Amino acid sequence: MLAIRMQRTGRKGHAMFRVVVQDAHRTPTSGKVVAFLGSYDPHAKTATLAKDKASFYLEHGAQPSERVARLLKSEGVKLPKWVKIEDKKPATIKNLEKLRRNRPAEPKVAEAPAEPEATETPTETVAEESPAEPTKPEVIDAATKEKVAEVSTEPAEEVSATEAEPVSIEADTDSPKAE
Repeated sequence: MLAIRMQRTGRKGHAMFRVVVQDAHRTPTSGKVVAFLGSYDPHAKTATLAKDKASFYLEHGAQPSERVARLLKSEGVKLPKWVKIEDKKPATIKNLEKLRRNRPAEPKVAEAPAEPEATETPTETVAEESPAEPTKPEVIDAATKEKVAEVSTEPAEEVSATEAEPVSIEADTDSPKAE
């Protein structure tokens, strides 16, 4: 029995296919081919087929593979009644529960009420403090946002290196020395 199938050619990663008529018991790579019917380029979706040869072998009982049958039909070759082309199967989705649209809705976190700031802030005493926890964007209150907006909108003063005042660093006498 004869089979009409595709034989892979082309370089690695860039497949091209020949449409061949071959003995059904042989593998496509065996090299023993009855007839070449044409070629198919899956990258450009173009096919060149000898339609008269293809219809001749179909009339004489050659069995086309499913992909070749679709290709012949799209090229306009009349297929015999016994050639069945299956409809395209619907794609199945693996792990349907992992899709974002199927996840349960996450509860929205409400902003925490703003805490009143201390009226007096010690400016002269600089004590060693433990590193503060990073602030979360949800916890920043409206007053802080306004202060940041005011600072970012003010134009920056340009000071050249010659005009800049020298900065002296003095040791803090109030804090205990770390030994």
